[in-house]
Amino acid sequence: MTLWNGSFPFYPGANVCFPFDTTRAVIISVFLSILATFIIILPGIRGRERLFRFLRVVMGLFVGAVVLTIQFSRDWETGRVTANTSYKSFSRALVNVDIGLHIGLAGVNVTLVGNPVNQVNETINYNEHFAWSFDADYDHSYGEGLEKGLPSPILYVVEKFTTQSPCGVHRQYRISGHYASFTLWMAFCTWLISILLFSMPILLYGGYMLLLTAALMLFSLLFFFTARNTPKCPIQFGPASLKTDYGGSFWLTLTTGLLCLLLGLGVIILNSKQPEKLKLVFNLDEGEGEEEKVWDNSYLPAEPSSSAWDVLMVPLGELCEVTATQL
Repeated sequence: MTLWNGSFPFYPGANVCFPFDTTRAVIISVFLSILATFIIILPGIRGRERLFRFLRVVMGLFVGAVVLTIQFSRDWETGRVTANTSYKSFSRALVNVDIGLHIGLAGVNVTLVGNPVNQVNETINYNEHFAWSFDADYDHSYGEGLEKGLPSPILYVVEKFTTQSPCGVHRQYRISGHYASFTLWMAFCTWLISILLFSMPILLYGGYMLLLTAALMLFSLLFFFTARNTPKCPIQFGPASLKTDYGGSFWLTLTTGLLCLLLGLGVIILNSKQPEKLKLVFNLDEGEGEEEKVWDNSYLPAEPSSSAWDVLMVPLGELCEVTATQL
């Protein structure tokens, strides 16, 4: 038998817990740093402009952080069950564990925590991720899990999503996750464009970009909804059944999409009905935000005098004949 990270497969060894999700931590840290920097300079803004600008910055950073974070989250669909089940292959030992299933756009995550954690002379605390994005091989990851000797409950759940499984959900989840991720990247781009337009300021088109951001986020939910409602094989652990439901990322995406929809509609309606109040929210003067340019009168040619016009209006027949004499 071959070695695997210093331990023999199918024998007790060092458990490999899933590492800390640094991607989400980095994204949140960057946006919190931007917010903290703005809060530091906030006292330098006077009057009610301080409140309006603070609300705009918080809303903008919140939408951007959500759109970027949910790309890498693994709780679009979640489920959990407590069951008495076998722990390892070729063993009759039963353990009481909490089994969790977390489905994201790029793969599936399975957790296994014992009740209590220490059972059968081992620490039962697993968190394993299996990717199905287009640059990953899900079946190969499943094969590596078999060679590593992962607990039977994890392998049983993961097997349901393989390409060879009779459940047939792998292809649907993979394609739906790919297109949902693509629409979310587009939503992030439209969010950046809206921030740029609001800062120029071109408020009407910024509102249009917010509406487009909302539409793209809601479309991503529609893509994932198609995979969620495909028929699934039951995941049974004795009498207990592992069932999944929409997770936190799904509801967060829905809430943020509706928020962008309301903000975009609010900007468009205020721009057409009460533009003065919209300028007040964005702290614009009366002369700012106009798309038409007003020319300064100093750049126009001086108005000709009445005598000059009189000369120009004289008919040609009344002009005196001029003769030239040779010197």
